[in-house]
Amino acid sequence: MTATTASKLVVVDSSGWLEYLSEDTKAELFAPYLKSTENLLLPTIVVYEVYKTLLAKKGSVLAEPFAAYASGFRDRLIPLDASLSFLAARLSIDKSLHMADAIIYATAQAHGAQLITSDAHFDANLPGVTLV
Repeated sequence: MTATTASKLVVVDSSGWLEYLSEDTKAELFAPYLKSTENLLLPTIVVYEVYKTLLAKKGSVLAEPFAAYASGFRDRLIPLDASLSFLAARLSIDKSLHMADAIIYATAQAHGAQLITSDAHFDANLPGVTLV
């Protein structure tokens, strides 16, 4: 899959953000999706997972700049509300996803966005998922 187009929304899951911010082995694969934030949605569960992991493994040197960056997403920062929670619960059961993965996937599905991930928990056959 190519990088996001002008009309296609994307959600990059926590694994992608961490690869990119840590300049890990798949950082370049996520770069096209994360460098241009115009069509990028950021679920608050991803903010939690990425901030927590950066804080624990890299300290505040990477965690705090990420926090400031994430706060700037405004209307593209997607909170977990009741409607999204219900969808995530159904998807968790139907697709055998763990809680955080179900919330991330539900966020993408609810907004018609493509989910970009390298997380093996997501089945390559899930509609709207691109594994990198």
